Amino acid sequence: MNLNPDDFMSLMEDRTNFSDGDKILLNKHADWGLAIAPTMANHFYKYLGRDVEMSAILNDKEGRMHRLRETFVQWFHEMFTGMDNWGTAYAERRWRIGLVHVQIGIGPQHVVPAMATVVHEVGKQLKIDGQPEELKDALSRICMIDLAFIEQAYVEVSSAAVLKETGWTEGLFRRLIATGAGSM
Repeated sequence: MNLNPDDFMSLMEDRTNFSDGDKILLNKHADWGLAIAPTMANHFYKYLGRDVEMSAILNDKEGRMHRLRETFVQWFHEMFTGMDNWGTAYAERRWRIGLVHVQIGIGPQHVVPAMATVVHEVGKQLKIDGQPEELKDALSRICMIDLAFIEQAYVEVSSAAVLKETGWTEGLFRRLIATGAGSM
């Protein structure tokens, strides 16, 4: 169960209808994205900091919050620039971000509502700054792609760990999951 970031990126672009027009629009507003990134980081971490479990993770190590805010600003701006037109470098970076979330224990139950907070706050900022509504749609689509990378990291890491520990085949594992899901 090895994820190919390029293939996954292409699949997610198709599934979310993330278009060349979206890419052009995001690129056109990259300076605006960078300008609002620190404000979006504040909303994001304020939201996460209200949760006891997330607050403990965020404040686990000295300087972690500072580094996370810097990383958030970079991540947010990269959604507008696409790094390499949302190609290999972008896909590989998003995959690494997903793996880091798994490693430090930030679960999907935290990431999904936090991403929704970002999309909501961007929508409010768009109106304040008089930006086009279609920019929110484009940003929402790339946010969902980034979120899919994080969610898929959990699936891939968990599956690989179970297969390694048990010696099961991938086919057996998938059948057990399907059977288990059917009994819930």
